[in-house]
Amino acid sequence: MIGEDGLLEITPVLRLPVRELSFRATPAGGPGGQHANRSSTRIELWWDVAASPSLTEAQRALIATRLGRRMDASGHLRLVSAERRSQSQNREAALERLVTLVRAALHVAPLRRRTRPTRASVEKRLAAKRNRANRKRDRRSDPDD
Repeated sequence: MIGEDGLLEITPVLRLPVRELSFRATPAGGPGGQHANRSSTRIELWWDVAASPSLTEAQRALIATRLGRRMDASGHLRLVSAERRSQSQNREAALERLVTLVRAALHVAPLRRRTRPTRASVEKRLAAKRNRANRKRDRRSDPDD
């Protein structure tokens, strides 16, 4: 996940230095007995999006609009991982989730080009409508009968 150069690859263009991320380990809640009570396996990952030198202004704006609910007022993105039993596994899970979220936030869908239906498809649709109308007309009973 993290390269030998200490960079986390989000997209082929965006590589985030790990030193921009801060991690905090806290005890995870829930059942687990003595292990859960004595070990800090829950990981909080914090990333200061607003002050990150790795992002362009356009990327920062996209992340702020699409991940704004997950960010606090000062522009920090917070992710929590507590599903695994070990701290290192939760750290990897938090990094994977960060990559997935940021990659999705930065994805820009291509603009859809409007197309027109072909003449044959329009004629086919209108012929089907005429057939349906004729079938219904033939089912009606004449009031003169």
